[in-house]
Amino acid sequence: LTHDDLRNRERYLNARSTLHALLELGVVPVVNENDTVVTDEIRFGDNDTLAALVANLIQANTLLIMTDQAGLYDRDPREHADAKLIPRGRAGDAGLLGFAGQGSALGRGGMITKLEAARVAARSGASTVIAAGAEEGVIRRLYEGAVVGTLLAAGGETLALRKQWLAALPSKGTLTLDDGAVKVLRREGRSLLPIGVTAVSGSFTRGEMVACVDPAGQEIARGLVNYGHEEAALLLGRSSGEVEGILGYRGADELIHRDDLVIA
Repeated sequence: LTHDDLRNRERYLNARSTLHALLELGVVPVVNENDTVVTDEIRFGDNDTLAALVANLIQANTLLIMTDQAGLYDRDPREHADAKLIPRGRAGDAGLLGFAGQGSALGRGGMITKLEAARVAARSGASTVIAAGAEEGVIRRLYEGAVVGTLLAAGGETLALRKQWLAALPSKGTLTLDDGAVKVLRREGRSLLPIGVTAVSGSFTRGEMVACVDPAGQEIARGLVNYGHEEAALLLGRSSGEVEGILGYRGADELIHRDDLVIA
């Protein structure tokens, strides 16, 4: 798989159908990034991210990430003998990031990428288990209900299928929002209007995915934009009623419609 397989709606649905058909036939699919054709622009970058997106793709109920540690610890167990395993947490809990260290010399992803993968998997209702890959019988024991590693429960609201697809798309640019727009998106679930945007970065065209960040640079949402980056820059801080006068044609009132928007 590559990001292009997820970016295109038809290819996304084809991949989903293929995986479901294989599972129904009793086949265990082995999914990997297509390194022979991938470029930096469409690279997943690590298998944790890829695994989480596949969990979304097939609507799995559990994602198991096997690593060189027994799970998530409150400090690095390689440096602290008294480090304690965290048996349970909530996927997407920002407080857990303080416990995450860097990756090993053998892999790109560290515990931070595993926590991010758990957050992504939770979009489709999948909980994540982080466990030791070298531990004998770990998959069987988990299947039988044993408490192994760290469980990061999904909780929260599961995204609709189309919004799961939207959430999987890589962003092409960034819109920086003011505090008012952040509040409207987070609490009221409304569309993003030009008046709430303070800056535009990146190069994107109409219909591509962009990230929406708060004044501190924290991503709070992402969605399919109705204008390219040059037009969006002209509309910064302007009301919807001014769009036609600025661009010379009547476009959409919203930079991103709420139906094309996913809250992070």
